Amino acid sequence: MASTTQPKLSGTALIHADDELHGPEVAPSISVTTTFRAANPLEVPKAEFDMWDPQRHVYSRYTQNVSSRVERVLSKINEGYAVTYASGLAASYAALVYFQPKRVAVTAGYPGFPTTVETYKRSRNAELPVIGIDDEFQAGDLCWLETPLNPTGEARDIKYYADKVHAAGGWLVVDSTFAPPPIQYPFKWGADIVMHSGTKYFGGHSDLLCGVLVAPTLEKWKELAYMRTFLGSMMGSLESWLLLRSLRTLHLRVPRQSDNAYGLVQWLDQATKGTVYDGIPSGIVSKVYHSSLQGVDARGFDPRTQLEGGWNATFGILMGHEMYATLLPHSLEYFIPATSLGGVESLIEHRVLLDPKVDPRLIRISVGVEDLEDLKDDLRRAFQEIAQHPKVLELVQ
Repeated sequence: MASTTQPKLSGTALIHADDELHGPEVAPSISVTTTFRAANPLEVPKAEFDMWDPQRHVYSRYTQNVSSRVERVLSKINEGYAVTYASGLAASYAALVYFQPKRVAVTAGYPGFPTTVETYKRSRNAELPVIGIDDEFQAGDLCWLETPLNPTGEARDIKYYADKVHAAGGWLVVDSTFAPPPIQYPFKWGADIVMHSGTKYFGGHSDLLCGVLVAPTLEKWKELAYMRTFLGSMMGSLESWLLLRSLRTLHLRVPRQSDNAYGLVQWLDQATKGTVYDGIPSGIVSKVYHSSLQGVDARGFDPRTQLEGGWNATFGILMGHEMYATLLPHSLEYFIPATSLGGVESLIEHRVLLDPKVDPRLIRISVGVEDLEDLKDDLRRAFQEIAQHPKVLELVQ
């Protein structure tokens, strides 16, 4: 575990944070309407429309019952004010529109974000220099810090980068997709906005697309919500309903995934020592990447402090040969060969197929809620089969 005093995500909050917004039904209804019947001004006093606390709905581009409810739950558990979007990339684009940075600092991580930056540049027909997060910052810079990092699951020091960019007059957005509550709370360490691809752990069932921006104040939330209306990037009604359903069990899913991942990481790491370990042939796994293996860095950053609610459930392994990495995803029973992460099912991906810049031996694993020993048995059997695969035997002849 990452901390001896782990915060716990409140199941009560996940189930009841939206109580003031629901009607008499126990399970929320799926609203499919885009528009709502207008109130008769002679019967209902005219009042300013409040997107945070809508007393009535006008048009689903602004609010509708399930989307308002899901944002109330996300706000509660993220210790801020959450705006939902149609996808993680839509949320990323909205953050760029909100900050209008002079430069963007980003290093490694999810390859979709740099392409979003390029798309944003086209909308402005202007240059937007991209620098690294360890370059010197200037006023107006936006530091985009992904932590834990995709695809390896290694942690970065939020406070260090927050202090650095704030001293220069810029802002920090933390992409905390790999570490949802209760694992990490970026506002504690200086984030200005927190971003999540809600497709992943918040959705948790590989059946919806969602992006989330969490603002620290209601005032900033209202700015983001207003801008989203005219970006046109709100979630659909069905996706909002699916997300609300999924959030009810977040406190059960994420800690289980975290525990499973930690167990696998420690087990696999022992197999990198150069000898046969627990049935894993020597040389199959060369290196394991995960925040729990980092230790304290030269600046004194300890991932255990920041990842206070457990370890991230997605990590990377470097196979001993590219052929091993090619064979592994399709040699398993319980790990599904597919991209994405955060679902209740374990996923495995030969990462170079999605990101050609990474080492072709790299595998990304997203751990689900299966029994840990079953996952170990599945990997052990696959490793043994790979070691005897005809294409592998050709390599050693």
